Amino acid sequence: MLKRLQRAGWTCPQCASHQSKVTRRCLVTTSNAKGSGAAAAKAVGEEYQPVTKAAPGIAHDDRTLRQIFDSPHTWKEFSTKAKHRYGGKSAGLFQNRYLTRPDGFQDFAAVTLVKCKRIVEKVLGYRSVGELRRVARDLDRLSDLLCRVIDLSDFVRSVHPDRKVQAAASQAYSSMFEYMNVLNTTTGLNDQLKRAAAIPEIYDSWSEEERTVAAILIKDFSKSAIDLEETDRQAFVNISNEIAEVGNAFVENMEAATPSLQFESSRMKGMDPMFVRQMTRWGSVALPTIGMPAIMAMRSVEDPETRREIYMANRASSRVSLQRLEQLLKRRAEIAKLGGYESYAHMTLTDKMAQSPEAVTSFLDALAKENAPRAKEELRELLELKSGDARAGNFPAEINAWDRDYYTSQVMSSMRSKTRAPDFLSAYFSLGTVMQGLSRLFHRLYGIRLVPRETLPGETWNSDVRRLDVIDDQEGHIAVIYCDLFERPGKSPNPAHFTLRCSRKISEEEMQEAAELSSQTGAIFNTAQEAANDGLATNFSPRDGHALYQLPTIALICDFALAPASSDRPTLLTVRELTTLFHEMGHALHSICGRTALQNVSGTRCATDFAELPSVLMENFASAPEVLALYARHWETDAPLDCDRIRERVDVEKRMQGAEIEGQVLLGMLDQVYHSSRPLKWKEGGTGAESTTLYHDIWRQYSAVPEPAGTSWQGFFGHLYGYGATYYSYLFDRAISGKIWRDVFQRSQGGAIDPRSGERFREEVLRHGGGRDGWQCVGGVLGRDELKAGGREAMEEVGRWGVHS
Repeated sequence: MLKRLQRAGWTCPQCASHQSKVTRRCLVTTSNAKGSGAAAAKAVGEEYQPVTKAAPGIAHDDRTLRQIFDSPHTWKEFSTKAKHRYGGKSAGLFQNRYLTRPDGFQDFAAVTLVKCKRIVEKVLGYRSVGELRRVARDLDRLSDLLCRVIDLSDFVRSVHPDRKVQAAASQAYSSMFEYMNVLNTTTGLNDQLKRAAAIPEIYDSWSEEERTVAAILIKDFSKSAIDLEETDRQAFVNISNEIAEVGNAFVENMEAATPSLQFESSRMKGMDPMFVRQMTRWGSVALPTIGMPAIMAMRSVEDPETRREIYMANRASSRVSLQRLEQLLKRRAEIAKLGGYESYAHMTLTDKMAQSPEAVTSFLDALAKENAPRAKEELRELLELKSGDARAGNFPAEINAWDRDYYTSQVMSSMRSKTRAPDFLSAYFSLGTVMQGLSRLFHRLYGIRLVPRETLPGETWNSDVRRLDVIDDQEGHIAVIYCDLFERPGKSPNPAHFTLRCSRKISEEEMQEAAELSSQTGAIFNTAQEAANDGLATNFSPRDGHALYQLPTIALICDFALAPASSDRPTLLTVRELTTLFHEMGHALHSICGRTALQNVSGTRCATDFAELPSVLMENFASAPEVLALYARHWETDAPLDCDRIRERVDVEKRMQGAEIEGQVLLGMLDQVYHSSRPLKWKEGGTGAESTTLYHDIWRQYSAVPEPAGTSWQGFFGHLYGYGATYYSYLFDRAISGKIWRDVFQRSQGGAIDPRSGERFREEVLRHGGGRDGWQCVGGVLGRDELKAGGREAMEEVGRWGVHS
């Protein structure tokens, strides 16, 4: 499809027990737009000199970076400079000159729609080889124009506090989304793209990026049933709508067969008494069977029979939830068959690294085998602990499903008691020092750094949002990051990375068009360069003959607690929050460095099972001694952190990793079997028995602990909707990132911050975004040419690596 939806924010499986994605002073004349690229590059070069590692401003930028996140006074002083300088006049959200007021969203959408229609008219009229050669780039630009409005509007409507702005953004989103759906069923665009790709003279002249984008768009058109007859196409649309409706209902209304259980309070011994008291009335405890209360009970209640009852209720879905799930899976199987695919998994995986469900199964089988000894040893340790816990009817010779969380919690508590309290480590991780550390790490590995930039009036959606410009030693300004990292009422607690605008090359023709449109609609831009990117950041790329590029514009969202206003203490991060920030910065790094000429393959716009690789790899740097030495200092004394202390904490977190990996393998296998062709045989309006049978089949085959009859946990597996047939991706990227960490970054003579390792990873992986096959990237960075062809054997090899860091 022309608009490739951004990944839904990945929700870490560990947290699910955590998602996948604008100046009006002088008229811009046409003669300005026609100026040569070289002249324009020279003009910008006078204003934007690329910095070097010896630049005197680096130390100042480094200090300021820490201060604006750690000192509210410094941030207030820093952020008010631009307001005084610009007299309070709004520059527009993200400096998008249309978005100075709510009504500007409609203007933004309207101008964009004019540009889109011009492109569609041109593409449909192409006849000659010279004209058809432009199709891939034209359709990529069409996609970019849609994304400019849809991605930005979708983000604004979810984070902006002003309801008028929310409503305006939603209206712009809806209007452009509706137009996108029209384009995705415009057969002429698909026909012209296929016609161009089939002409050897054209295909051979295309760049690797153009060929990749053409292949992506052809597949996306195919997945939207554009090649089907009208009757089948309408059926495809109807089923798609039903899938969306049922899928959302399934996720939003998951419920247990038994919503709550009643116990005498004495049966809850072992659980926090204060928590039990909150649920107790007249000596009876009313325990919700899903959510944190049930999880806490299964980890702490001493009586095994009570834990068994809670476990059974916690793992049994309501009949309605199961019916919705089976309807979702059956419709997905039907839509795949309508599109000519064997199953929904086959349809989904055609453009992923895995390519087929058989390859996914090979990967998960190999991973399960590699992980089995670790999981078995962990289970032996739990059984040893249980054997010393003499209770009537406790089955001391085996670990039951309702025992695992309880005894695992005891093992973890024992280990934590031997280490210092978590707040001891937090004192070394003020948000400012961590951001400073990230910038220092990026500078050493990749030659890029984070530089605080004053925001203009109206540029951000909240006064706490910091803007950082990403500066490359050789290329100058290459990206913009808006950091919304502090908690506030009504804000989502889920960490996330959003690409609001992708990298893309801006042509001279676009500059001319921007000047013409600006003159027709009223001059709100100072230059054609501004008009071509709606006022957002641009720069000239030394890698591409100083061609003009729109810069990646990124938003990072976290929910870190603010220190009390009466305290001098900055925001301090826990080890988990530290790892989360490094993870999200890994996604940002991919967007920053994946500066491609075409937006469909820019940054994180890559295969789903490749998208988490940079972010998961970044988690390793959070606790690496060489990296900690760059930044981890006590917020009061400035004393450096003893790296052994965080290693102890990391070891605790990984203590029962074998069981966690086993659980993810189970869910990955369940996801594959559910998205096979089997649901085609299910009856309409089933009772849930079909999906429950498959659920227990998978657990019998892959779980070290038997799942008792009577459970139907699949009704709580919400990721089945958002990650249908791709749930394996997170494990897959963890295995690859662990291998890269060990073989590239840890084996280097310079350790984890060796610039040679950073250059290798940037050139082989990050730089390409989604414009290079993922297997080529993995094989290239590891120096393993045999992996570059991918396929089932390569998937199995990754499984044999296991998940280690």
